Amino acid sequence: MSKVISISEAASIALHGMILVARSGSPVNVIHIAEQTGASRHHVAKIMQRLAKNNYLTSHRGPSGGFILKKKPGDITFLEIYEAIEGSIEITPCPLDKPICPFGKCIMNNVTNEMTVRFRDHLEKQTLDQYI
Repeated sequence: MSKVISISEAASIALHGMILVARSGSPVNVIHIAEQTGASRHHVAKIMQRLAKNNYLTSHRGPSGGFILKKKPGDITFLEIYEAIEGSIEITPCPLDKPICPFGKCIMNNVTNEMTVRFRDHLEKQTLDQYI
């Protein structure tokens, strides 16, 4: 079955993983995040390290190690997390990046542009503290 909007597994791991870290009072390890998200440990480690490189997390190695937030949960938006993994959301007038529509009028009636704007706005309004 087709989906109009699809979020990558990487973005899902990042968003859910960051919420798990924000909810915890102690470091959260890759194994816990992998179990909670149903993702592989390797994929979770890769995503969380990318978030650490983008200064959202601090990573500690060892048996009592894991990830902790570098910023307050209220200062981290879902948009920041999403774009750290997927890159900037591009808002374009045409989903096919065509400069001129051969039909003289958009056959999508600009709905894809509106959906992208609404999706970006939604992510920008959501902060981690709203999910603790």
